[in-house]
Amino acid sequence: MSADLLDTFGRPVVAITGVGVVTSLGRGVEENWTALTQGRSGIHRITRFPTDNLRTTIAGTVDFMDVEPWSGIDLSFALAEAAGTEAIQSAGLDARRFDAPLFLAAPPIELEWSQRLYLDSLPDAVLEEAGYDRLMLLAARRHAPDIYRLTLFGGISERLADSFGTRGLPVTLSTACASGATAIQLGIEAIRRGETSRAIAIGTDGSVGAEALVRFSLLSALSTANDAPEKASRPFSKDRNGFVMAEGAGAVVLESLEAARARGADILGIMLGHGESADDFHRTRSKPDATPIVASIQRALADAGLQPEDIGYINAHGTSTPENDRMEYTGLSKVFGDAVIQTPISSNKSMIGHTLTAAGAIEAVFSTLTLARGVLPPTINYDTPDPAIPLDTVPNAARKAEPTTALSNSFGFGGQNVSLVVGRAPRD
Repeated sequence: MSADLLDTFGRPVVAITGVGVVTSLGRGVEENWTALTQGRSGIHRITRFPTDNLRTTIAGTVDFMDVEPWSGIDLSFALAEAAGTEAIQSAGLDARRFDAPLFLAAPPIELEWSQRLYLDSLPDAVLEEAGYDRLMLLAARRHAPDIYRLTLFGGISERLADSFGTRGLPVTLSTACASGATAIQLGIEAIRRGETSRAIAIGTDGSVGAEALVRFSLLSALSTANDAPEKASRPFSKDRNGFVMAEGAGAVVLESLEAARARGADILGIMLGHGESADDFHRTRSKPDATPIVASIQRALADAGLQPEDIGYINAHGTSTPENDRMEYTGLSKVFGDAVIQTPISSNKSMIGHTLTAAGAIEAVFSTLTLARGVLPPTINYDTPDPAIPLDTVPNAARKAEPTTALSNSFGFGGQNVSLVVGRAPRD
């Protein structure tokens, strides 16, 4: 194997040969990239279900996908299938005969209330008390195979495996809001270990429902800026007041550079490195000294064989919650020092909202496009800078630039931290 096909550690170079994406901005790479670089918001008022008496009535729901009757599980599948199909086809491969492993980040969605009520309407009522025990007993005693299949956490990946013709047992994972990046990690490592020359990693989430909205509201995590939905997500701004729930899916086709060149594939980018860390401080909050965030970023840089000064752009986790943005800045400033002020950093979530399980994969796609197309997406709604977070947020308008490397951060509840380092594709 020639030297340029191996990284500095002697491992196969992992190339990105296909990408696909669906968000509230639209379906497909071009629709999303146009909206993203124009600084348009996909956040809007919720029409999927009644929002009376809810503190938050806005979200980045994907309402243009044909999923009837609606369920978060079926929508998550539809989003993943759309993004995965686009990624495989953009890689110049057959979307029905992919013949390589699938790594899927999927949300741990519970049954919708319509499905719970259907179970309760069947004969032979048991347990007079409402609650989880009643639901489980009803599910066990009722003959409702379609609903049973919806409860299987690996069900979405099995359907995708059938659709794409992937090879081997599909892997389904959930590491909270870092899940999409974790799926990409697994694909990178499978190629580096020589287990496969190709893989597809997908992150998907179509779970915006009334119950999920209530749960995040109880954590005081959601924005309540309902009067102007497009202005609600304000990462790094002093007046930020919470994240906006959203839906979407991102997919990347990963290949060893050797395999990609052998078939004449277009190289969209290079996966240079990844790092992860766990934070046991709190179920939802980050450790005050930001050491787990620092560890995630440092490990990603070390895995890529790079120094902080080698990073030309940062795709922030940037959720728009008061604590997350402050903690991300703290972690970045400890890694980059004073240089963090000059390093452009933007948050896609200012436009698409927080796509939860899908976020890491979607933002990896956008990071790849940023390097390939030489345009930095903006952080919109950055009208009131926070003096405690001095950053170049690419405020409110896209910027032409030619960075060769990007750091993409994903931090999740439960202490899940993952950072990816993406490199620009070699140019002839």
